[in-house]
Amino acid sequence: MMKNQRPVSSLALLSAALLFLLQPIPAVGFSSDPNNGTDFIRTSCGATLYPQLCYSSLSGYAKAVQQNPARLARLAIRVSLSNARLMVGYLSNVSSQADYGSEPRAPAALHDCVTVFGDAVDQISGSLKQMRELGYGGAGGSVRFRLSNVQTWVSAALTNENTCTDGFEDVPDGAVKTGVCDRVVKVKEVTSIALALVNSYVSKVTTV
Repeated sequence: MMKNQRPVSSLALLSAALLFLLQPIPAVGFSSDPNNGTDFIRTSCGATLYPQLCYSSLSGYAKAVQQNPARLARLAIRVSLSNARLMVGYLSNVSSQADYGSEPRAPAALHDCVTVFGDAVDQISGSLKQMRELGYGGAGGSVRFRLSNVQTWVSAALTNENTCTDGFEDVPDGAVKTGVCDRVVKVKEVTSIALALVNSYVSKVTTV
């Protein structure tokens, strides 16, 4: 026995025990790494036509999405719906307040835009409802039937948004045309992202 060896104090033992107990315990079957969700979103956005916009608009919800493609598709639809609704409000305000000046054809084009964007909002709303009901099984149709509806309606919404800008092709350049078309382009990009992520999710479901 070494004479210079000091006995371990009870305080030291207690401190060591507390340090052990305070160590974080990893959850079984769950990754708490915050990068998992953002990496998943970044990779998923690579399948869209606008990966940078996709990532910037959705990555803030990485914690909620984690690595769930259904949640990501649903989120993208919700973002698309929000943008479409804002566009309807903008179009309504412009149509009632704009000074058309050299754009005499603009009122008719604006009226058509309000109509088709109203339809787009209804279609995207229906798609979001279908996505939310996926977990409830057969009431109202199978999962694949619901997803087919989602694909059809988001695609139709994108077509309606394109119709809005198409209606301005014969309108001379001006403040109204520029303001509307520039904003519609951004809304179309967001809807395109939603459709791409829905299609990606559908491909995963149908191959299971």
